[in-house]
Amino acid sequence: MNSIIRCTYQKDGCRWIDKLQNLPNHLQACRFDAISCPNNCTAHLTKANIDDHLEYLCPKRTVVCDFCQQEFSGQIMDETHAGNCFKEVIWCENKCGAKLERRFLMNHMKNDCHKRTVTCQYCSKDFLQETLQTHQYQCPRFPVTCPNRCDPAKIPREDIENHVHESCPSATIACPFKDAGCRYKCPRYSLELHMEEGVRKHLELTCDLLKQQQAQIAQLCSTLQAIAQTTDGIFIWKISNYKSKLNEAVHKSNKELISPPFYTSRFGYKACLSVFLNGNGAGEGKYISVYIKLLHGDYNNILDWPFVLPVSFTLFDQNIDATMRMNISESFIPDPAWKHFQKPCQSTESLGFGYPKFVSHEIIRSRDYIKDDALILKVTIDNAQFTN
Repeated sequence: MNSIIRCTYQKDGCRWIDKLQNLPNHLQACRFDAISCPNNCTAHLTKANIDDHLEYLCPKRTVVCDFCQQEFSGQIMDETHAGNCFKEVIWCENKCGAKLERRFLMNHMKNDCHKRTVTCQYCSKDFLQETLQTHQYQCPRFPVTCPNRCDPAKIPREDIENHVHESCPSATIACPFKDAGCRYKCPRYSLELHMEEGVRKHLELTCDLLKQQQAQIAQLCSTLQAIAQTTDGIFIWKISNYKSKLNEAVHKSNKELISPPFYTSRFGYKACLSVFLNGNGAGEGKYISVYIKLLHGDYNNILDWPFVLPVSFTLFDQNIDATMRMNISESFIPDPAWKHFQKPCQSTESLGFGYPKFVSHEIIRSRDYIKDDALILKVTIDNAQFTN
């Protein structure tokens, strides 16, 4: 019994060392001796931890709520009441800065909180309560009074502009004939009277406007035609319905086809092509004759005369294989002494110059010079010597 021993609970932290005969007395007071919870909660713990367990952890302990002062078991407090006490003072969830008891929170967030979400009654969009009034100064559906005080009924803000421009009877508007020159302005409700009284005047203004527009259209057409006729010295002419036109030329001697006029450059010579499908002069009946005619142009007075630019004619071979094509070309340099190349007069038809035997009908039929009942001619004016 006098043997020196350690406490049975040395592994739990007890440092007691004494004689064996003193062990029973020590165990009665040892803080590391395991005992059952006095509240019969099934927990076994050391005497050192019993106080903390009874005060904070035991599910059967009795706890008084700090807010409502009611008593609850530890289990009910931890699982149900804590965080839900209706008298607990908490912050507003909308972060408006208000602190109030939980029982008043829902009413506050619904009716009083200045950061609660509310719906605009006009545009049905959601806003914070504190910004709603500012929004209504800009809300497109907020009802406002017509600036012309035309009607006691209010109109959505976004419809005001359309109302004033389209339907407001008090709005001052211009006469529908303002583009024709009428300068009359009046409230919309009196416009009909003005229209009835001003029929004659409006008709006169409209006629004057029509004349101006016709002159403008004629000028634009002239400009457009001049642009369409301008070339870079190359003009290509497709003669369609070849068979019927040739047949007509056979039965009608000297049947001439004239191409659309063209300019050799932007401010150059004006010319056109002349073609006799059944020939002309020495080529009549067996050849196609091709000529170029100089015409009276807009810039003849500033051009050099006589006309001396080299000219070439080309009849295209329309074979599908480009390597097999054999185009026919003829070229000449104008003789300044010939009358064909003098400055043309507006009142006198210009004489053409070219080739009465440009290509024979036999050669035309020997290859694909006629394709899809059409032939294609090209005239090239060498603008290298053109100085204007």
